[in-house]
Amino acid sequence: MFKLRRLIREKAPADGSRHRAFFHKGRRIQPPKAEQESSANIVMVTDGASIPNPREWRLVNAWSISLVGAIGSLLALCLIWPEPYRRILFYLPDGILITFEITILSICFAVPLGLITGLGRISRNRFINLLASTYVEVIRGIPLLVQLFYIYYALSRFVQVSGITSAVTAISICYGAYMGEVFRAGIMAIPKGQTEAARSLGFNRFQTMFYVVLPQAWRTILPPVGNECIAMLKDTSLVSILAVPDIMQRARSFVGTTYLYFETYTVVALIYLIITLILSKCVSHMEGRLNYYDGK
Repeated sequence: MFKLRRLIREKAPADGSRHRAFFHKGRRIQPPKAEQESSANIVMVTDGASIPNPREWRLVNAWSISLVGAIGSLLALCLIWPEPYRRILFYLPDGILITFEITILSICFAVPLGLITGLGRISRNRFINLLASTYVEVIRGIPLLVQLFYIYYALSRFVQVSGITSAVTAISICYGAYMGEVFRAGIMAIPKGQTEAARSLGFNRFQTMFYVVLPQAWRTILPPVGNECIAMLKDTSLVSILAVPDIMQRARSFVGTTYLYFETYTVVALIYLIITLILSKCVSHMEGRLNYYDGK
């Protein structure tokens, strides 16, 4: 037996994933089987806001420029042209509260549903795995707007539900499927050695998953889950078609009486931008807290 001297070089390709390359005496060699099994990656591309780098402490960056520019533009419009911009701004707070209410309720249902779906996708039980996989394939293949129409209008033939209930149900079901893939990828990114070590200590499967695997996977899962939550807030603008008085519905109501399309939707766009930028910074801060000791 002789010991191979292994040099591990990590490089980050353009797609954001990380790959390990193993070399011996300048030649690339095949990594051990254990390394192949544990080198899972998670790459998520969503329509959410870009999460700022938690290690970037520069005062002037893309996030700060965007936030200051959005707030400054909104204040400047209200000060220079108080009529109609100030009147528009005072007309929208009720819609902002409804938007946050729908978003928070949807997150409370979508995250547990995503966790259950992710666990089902990696389950060894064929029936559970098939059920979770079918749910993901079906829901991801139907646009959210169609799901909103189906729950509010089509199912009203059998059961009557309010606009807010329909909105929360549709968004939770839709994003539960996407978050299920996030949880599945995050769990699979944990090396199998962690599971084997926990089982050797006498942990059962439930204890291994919730006490060993998930706490480690959460650092990988948090950024894409936060991104999905921000995208969820933006997609609440679709619920205005159900006459739910969110930001967009309030804006449409104001436009219907004043015909100030440019002014109204400019204010709405700036409000959405400010909210998403602040939330993206909150997610970045939580990610930095979770990865605090990695920078030591």
